[in-house]
Amino acid sequence: MAMQRWALADVSHVLIDQQTLADRVRELGEAISRDYEGREIRAVAVLKGAVIFLADLSRYLSVPVSFDFMAITSYGHSTETSGVVRIIKDLDESIEDRHVLIVEDIVDTGLTLKYLLEILETRQPASLRVCTLLDKAGRRRAPVPIHYRGFSIPNEFVVGYGLDRAGLYRNVPYIFVVREDAADGEAARGGGR
Repeated sequence: MAMQRWALADVSHVLIDQQTLADRVRELGEAISRDYEGREIRAVAVLKGAVIFLADLSRYLSVPVSFDFMAITSYGHSTETSGVVRIIKDLDESIEDRHVLIVEDIVDTGLTLKYLLEILETRQPASLRVCTLLDKAGRRRAPVPIHYRGFSIPNEFVVGYGLDRAGLYRNVPYIFVVREDAADGEAARGGGR
């Protein structure tokens, strides 16, 4: 059983179990497929956290989809955003006249996503939408449009299913809340973009 396999010392509690994740990802894929019927999507995953979500989501897309990846940061090694966003890895191909779907693992302050949307909009896509697995709206500092939302979550530090803590736990097949005494400093309040 997955829960026993991932009996981790840092787990406060499981926030979203593996089956609930799978069901919601399927629903998102079906909704995106309906909305993009007859069109091709360029899915842009924000590295590294969104890779697992994109892989699972893409299996439920019934429209043509191609992938590209960006890596951006406003965190460095911290758990709180610095407010300064840097592109570490840019897109490999042009998105001009393409229907672009940004795939995110989590949106919280919105600062990084706002920057990303502004940059990509200048590249003249046919359309630009956002799909995020997790939305931590309680920490929002910049308004951003979210067209497809997996789950709204409370202001807790979460990891698993692509989200990490110090590079670990991305492979855990569910989302769990990190114990406050296991999270260092700001991590108990933060997490995400």
